[in-house]
Amino acid sequence: MFDTLPHKIEDFMDWPWSQIEPFFQDLAARPLTADTLDDWLADWTGIAARVMETQARLYVATTQDTTDEEAEARYHAFLENVVPAAEAADQQLKEKLLASRLEPERFAVPLRNLRAEADLFRAENLPLQTQERKITSEFNRIMGTQTITWEGEEITLMQVVPLLRNPDRAVRERAWRLRSERFLADRERVNALWKQYMDLRRQIARNAGYDDYRSYRWQLLKRFDYTPQDSFTFQAAIEEVVVPAQQRIYERRRQRLGLETLRPWDLTVDPDGKPPIKPYDTVDELETKAGTIFRRVDPQLGDYYDTLRREGLLDLPNRPGKGPGAYSTGFAYSQRPFIFMNAVGDNSEVRTLLHETGHAFHGFEARKLPYHQQWRAPMEFNEVASMAMELLAAPYLHTSEGGFYGDTDYARALVQELERIVLFWPYMAVVDAFQHWVYENHDAATHPDNCDTKWAKLWDRFMVGIDFTGLEEHRANGWHRKRHIHRTPFYYIEYGLA
Repeated sequence: MFDTLPHKIEDFMDWPWSQIEPFFQDLAARPLTADTLDDWLADWTGIAARVMETQARLYVATTQDTTDEEAEARYHAFLENVVPAAEAADQQLKEKLLASRLEPERFAVPLRNLRAEADLFRAENLPLQTQERKITSEFNRIMGTQTITWEGEEITLMQVVPLLRNPDRAVRERAWRLRSERFLADRERVNALWKQYMDLRRQIARNAGYDDYRSYRWQLLKRFDYTPQDSFTFQAAIEEVVVPAQQRIYERRRQRLGLETLRPWDLTVDPDGKPPIKPYDTVDELETKAGTIFRRVDPQLGDYYDTLRREGLLDLPNRPGKGPGAYSTGFAYSQRPFIFMNAVGDNSEVRTLLHETGHAFHGFEARKLPYHQQWRAPMEFNEVASMAMELLAAPYLHTSEGGFYGDTDYARALVQELERIVLFWPYMAVVDAFQHWVYENHDAATHPDNCDTKWAKLWDRFMVGIDFTGLEEHRANGWHRKRHIHRTPFYYIEYGLA
């Protein structure tokens, strides 16, 4: 039966649930023994991977152009008509495998994950989870269509980033204010989505038998090895050890810039007044030099990266309407990663590409395991793969190695990266502490004004040395800009751990 499944994913993507369902029914009905286990798992992977890839490809299309109504409609139709039924059918198979007490080879971690997932599953949550994904689509649309007018030209908010490195302080301030005011212009729209998120998440947790969403989410994220209290301990350690180092970095920057106080538009400009580092002129140059670097790190990584380029699995340039941020996702059936980012010529994008390609390399290696349940690593280690790649590539970023920087810019870029690592921890602590507060105080946090107040307090606690005098409203609205808070709650401490 399973040999009738389409070999090309494009031929599967329009299948209705009525065509997909018989394959799950067959698996549910089959005897499951030690002798049949491997074939059963392989067939489960065959159908599940096609469903997973279809969902991933449809989602990617909505982020590549957030204004594409046809792509959004197709994605939403799949969320409504296939995903809930597929997740319910998948639950049956999880229960069947767990009840069999069979333990496939190299399956200790997947079995632990399956037990957690099966325990959380509630059919009544399926439509709520569909609604949550739709809210995320709307959030992406809001963020992806934000632009400002600069020198008579409409530019995206990503295109503002290089302006914040301009040696002219007046240019930086004007760019920062225009971007921040554009975020504020969508404040009510984002707040409305926030209230919907909060109501849905509370109900999802209650349906699953949890008093609060954090407890539910903790199990969903498979956080078996640390607790919320460990997160608080981490935050306190950052406050004690890293925040003073952050203050020293900011004070040194203030002095070198010759300023009375360090304002938010003074954080990324070169402290000695040098022009911004411009590592590449075109996206093709970015892609090509990255390929040289990966091959220097390891020839196998170079081969993986060449596959990404050859098969059109990189979408790097920024453009109007493109979704915000950067991510790496996986096309499960095709066994290929896909990288999405928003390149505008800024130096930070070298690191972004290294980071996301680290995820992609991890994905290539994981797919060598036979079953889809084995492909999912804990998110904490996913970020080890990506952030390690940033540092593994560092020795090869010099032009003598085929990289981006000559002697002076190589030293500048390395200092920027090492300082960024230190400066990231306090910001991570703000994001993590904020999310714990949100779901410990669900009623209060459903009101965005309370979120503004809490974010500002946490900012003042951890982000010491930046002067927001007269910009209090902009500071308080900072939680709107951290997309993880909205789309993937509690996913941020992983970066700090990595």
